[in-house]
Amino acid sequence: MQLKEFRNQEFIDFTRAENRQRMEEAIALVQSKMGREYPILIGGERIKTEKKFESLNPSQSEQVVGIFQSGTADLVERSLSAAGKAFHEWSRTSAEERVEKVLKVSAKLQERRFEMAAWMVVEVGKSWAEADGDIAEAIDFIEFYAREMLRLGGPQPLTPLAGEENELRYIPLGVGAIIPPWNFPMAIMTGMSMASVVSGNSVIIKPSSDSPTVAAQFIEVCEEAGFPPGVVNFLSGSGPIVGERLVVHPQTRFIAFTGSMEVGLHINELAAKTAPGQIWIKRVVAEMGGKDAIIVDDEVDLDEVASGVAASAFGFQGQKCSACSRAIVVDSVYDEFLVKLKKRTAESVIEGNVEQGANFGPVINAGAQKKTLEYIEIGKQEGRLIHGGEAGDPSGFNVRPTIVADIAPEARLSQEEIFGPVLAVTRARDFNHALEIANGTIYGLTGAIYSNNREKIERARHEFHVGNLYLNRKCTGALVGVHPFGGFNMSGTDSKAGGRDYLLLFTQAKSISRKV
Repeated sequence: MQLKEFRNQEFIDFTRAENRQRMEEAIALVQSKMGREYPILIGGERIKTEKKFESLNPSQSEQVVGIFQSGTADLVERSLSAAGKAFHEWSRTSAEERVEKVLKVSAKLQERRFEMAAWMVVEVGKSWAEADGDIAEAIDFIEFYAREMLRLGGPQPLTPLAGEENELRYIPLGVGAIIPPWNFPMAIMTGMSMASVVSGNSVIIKPSSDSPTVAAQFIEVCEEAGFPPGVVNFLSGSGPIVGERLVVHPQTRFIAFTGSMEVGLHINELAAKTAPGQIWIKRVVAEMGGKDAIIVDDEVDLDEVASGVAASAFGFQGQKCSACSRAIVVDSVYDEFLVKLKKRTAESVIEGNVEQGANFGPVINAGAQKKTLEYIEIGKQEGRLIHGGEAGDPSGFNVRPTIVADIAPEARLSQEEIFGPVLAVTRARDFNHALEIANGTIYGLTGAIYSNNREKIERARHEFHVGNLYLNRKCTGALVGVHPFGGFNMSGTDSKAGGRDYLLLFTQAKSISRKV
């Protein structure tokens, strides 16, 4: 099988009238489907439960997006059994066959690109551009991993030895629990599940309870693509009842998780304990939180920097593990930068109804709104509020973009992940001090510096301890294949999603030698 060289999807230009019209039509289509009930899918069988839960539109908090089944312990057992049976055959299909199936998913997502983006606008409050970026990344993941599987599925380079024929095969692991987040509900779910499936594994997708409708749409696409029953299963429900049981079960071979540090560490701890009947060490692929910083040097264009910081801090309401939550600014330009940052935020962050095209919407739910507002109150005590600081439109879970200046490096706003539109600004004596402050957290996901000084840039290359470092650009917007993504320390297992080594996490290498 020969595929064209991988290229990232181009983003949709919403300044063009025809694209705006198509997006408006897609949102109207999605609105016409509000409140539908979605079943669990296990081994091709649709299942409904007595207990259910609702997914809400965070922009209009009284609107029900979808109704979902609350999974049970019995359904966890059934899903693992179905996935195990499917694995027996699926793992023995050729890499080319598996690639063909996942590429059908890519093609169908491309056909439904506007609709899938519209579901994310409605269910998680993404702007049009952020939602399109999410679906574009999902497609990129599939296309990239398909090509990687062809590479891993072919002959691997080995040192020749006279008198022997030797080969190295990458074989799948088994049944995997896929536990994706709500903030990139299509991209990360697609990336983790399709990396698993194209490698020959079968999976059980346990979606976030804040974004199950997006997951249900994806499952529909997988069914249309023609995966054998049980290869891709869908099990909605709570973390304690469904998620934890999947993690601890002896039949679960691996867990792919993206979410908070606290949950990720809990999963890692549970997975490390050997259950009765378990015959393997479970593999955990975890991408967790961040407290990402942008360092602002004094040898820069401050207008350009203010634009990059505002975009990094307030894109999707700061609900990205890669978002800039700390701006660390050297003393000589600190006051001038604050003026420019406040002005740029006011100009570029357009609050309002994301369904109608605003670029700044709600946080995900009532709990997130409450937590963010509580952190803002803490920030008022720890520093100086210069922008925002209150809830927005009461029809949804809104919090205005907030900037708090004069935050000390050890303050809570500098150390704790908020996951909302709150930016802490810290004054540093000089670049060396700024770098010390940037590294002074338990996290290590993304970071950026703005400087025109080559020596300082080289220091950052070696000393800024993050998995994804950006020089003279914003710290969000990683592209598949271009910026393999994953962090250090408490930010996760540095799994490097969208990189050439990612599929190795879902496979194991088998060396075979034959005497000739």
